[in-house]
Order: sequence, then C-alpha cells, then structure tokens
Amino acid sequence: MTNTETPTETRHVLSVLVDNEPGVLSRVTGLFSGRGFNIDSLTVAETTDPAISRISVVAPGSETILEQIKKQLNKLINVHKVTDLTAAPHLERELALIKVKAKQEDRAEILRIVDIFRGQVLDVGALEYTVEVTGDYDKIQAVLDLFARMGIVEVARSGVVALVRSKKGEK
Repeated sequence: MTNTETPTETRHVLSVLVDNEPGVLSRVTGLFSGRGFNIDSLTVAETTDPAISRISVVAPGSETILEQIKKQLNKLINVHKVTDLTAAPHLERELALIKVKAKQEDRAEILRIVDIFRGQVLDVGALEYTVEVTGDYDKIQAVLDLFARMGIVEVARSGVVALVRSKKGEK
C-alpha cells in the first residue's frame, strides 16, 4: 500500500540530526523513496557544531508508515536523533520568492498584500513584482492564494525549517 491509498494521511514535520558527511542525505531520503513516499519539503544545514547537520523533512503519510520510517532512520549509523515535530509545539518557517504579474490596476493591491503579510518587494519590473514572504505553511499558502488571481509568474520556496518550542516557566 502506498501513502496515496490511505485516508489518514497527515503532514509530518521531522527534524533529523545527522553527521555532516557526504552520502548521509542520500541515505536518509532513500528511506522515503524506497517506500514510495514523497517528500514535500527538505532543508539541510550545518548546526552550531560543524560536524552535525539538521535535516528538516515535511512528508505526507499515515502515522504507521511514518513510525516505520522514523525507526529505520534511527538505525542509520550517521543519524544521531530523529524528532517528529508534528504533534509537538514547534516553530516552522519557510521563505518564498514570488514573481507576480503587476498590471497597473493591481499594483496597489499587491503592495497592500505584501504589507499585511509583512513581506518585502525585492524587485520591480515593468510587468511584474518579485516579493519575499516568510512564515509558516499556512501564511505562505494564503499569500499564494491571494496572488493567484493576479497571476503568479514563478515561485521559489526554501522548504521548511523547524525547531521544538522552548518550554515555558523552566529555569
């Protein structure tokens, strides 16, 4: 059974701490592709320790299959820790660069949307604006939905980066 056949598919956010070495990312992503699962978003970067990288993965799937993938990830030698942030209080952000058609009659509306979503206009052309927006998945999607009626020319998204929220009231 593939993840498209299950009615209980959930958007999962995983944080995977791994050795910062060649081939590790390939082995991690191979666990997903080997089981027929898509990765919606993938980001990788060095942590405060240059020997360790954090891989943030967003993938749709059932709880059962994602549990199997987490167990398989934990068996990899180069993996230090796998955290499923899906149900935990966490912060996630993504950067989107959106090139939107800027007809004369839409320019003021585009600027209002950018202002409301605390974005930034990075480039102004004769026929289009390039906008930067950062936020969680829902915020990025809301901006894309608003710009869709004007005409989106191109979109580049960074992928999700995520961390567990700090516990409140602890010293």
